[in-house]
Amino acid sequence: MIRSLQDILVISDMDNTLLTPEDGVPPVNRETIRLFCMLGGRFTIATGRTAESAGRHLTSLTLSAPAILYGGGAIYDFEKQSYIQKTVLPGVAAKRAAMDVMASFPGVGVEVMTDDGGISIVRANEYTYRHTVHERLSYRMAPLEALNSGWNKVLFACPHETLLRIEAFLGKRSYPGVYFVATNRNYFEIMPEGVTKGTALQSLCEYLGIPLENTIAIGDYYNDLDLMRAAGHSVAMENAPQEVRLAASAVTGRCMDGGVAQVLYALIRKFT
Repeated sequence: MIRSLQDILVISDMDNTLLTPEDGVPPVNRETIRLFCMLGGRFTIATGRTAESAGRHLTSLTLSAPAILYGGGAIYDFEKQSYIQKTVLPGVAAKRAAMDVMASFPGVGVEVMTDDGGISIVRANEYTYRHTVHERLSYRMAPLEALNSGWNKVLFACPHETLLRIEAFLGKRSYPGVYFVATNRNYFEIMPEGVTKGTALQSLCEYLGIPLENTIAIGDYYNDLDLMRAAGHSVAMENAPQEVRLAASAVTGRCMDGGVAQVLYALIRKFT
């Protein structure tokens, strides 16, 4: 039961929910998060980003709980700069899937996120350039065979039409221990089986001692559905696909209109 802001954990997706890569975090989101946390509420993020990538946007942003990274593959405490939980891909199946895609789709960009927190670009294209250079991320160039173990996830970066072809291609094959998920119109990822933002939220709640029913998840895309279904209450962005909006308990405004701030301010008004 929620009696006050202190009982609540709000967890938000980052891209096109809390912020946009081009414009960053809207000031109204930043200030309302600060107020929400100052009044006792707990706020954090659930993202497919690495700690470095997410951290670039957190210098002026308040988090009052550990964050979910790698799409659920890790829980990271930015205050202590340490991992609470981390899961890696089964190496054989993940490498075979990556090699199959690279052989069949010569233009696809490929990135591997490794458990040392790094990003290895296996094959570059305009989409990997946009991801790493525009985001000012550290990365290394490395052939797939040089990356032996400890992969958190693999990201394929390509036009949306190619993404759909890759999705159909992988759907006809078996790779034990992994699954595949589109994280936006241009990114398609290999993830460890059973690892989602939703399963990570359950682990985070156990770690913090917060009932799942006291959580509120905010998201905008299909890869947020598990998070939204796991939470006690879910909110979709106005710009989310219809399936995501229909799965949510409520719909808020668009990212740059301060949709996250609208959710938090409604909680502040209700519980203070």
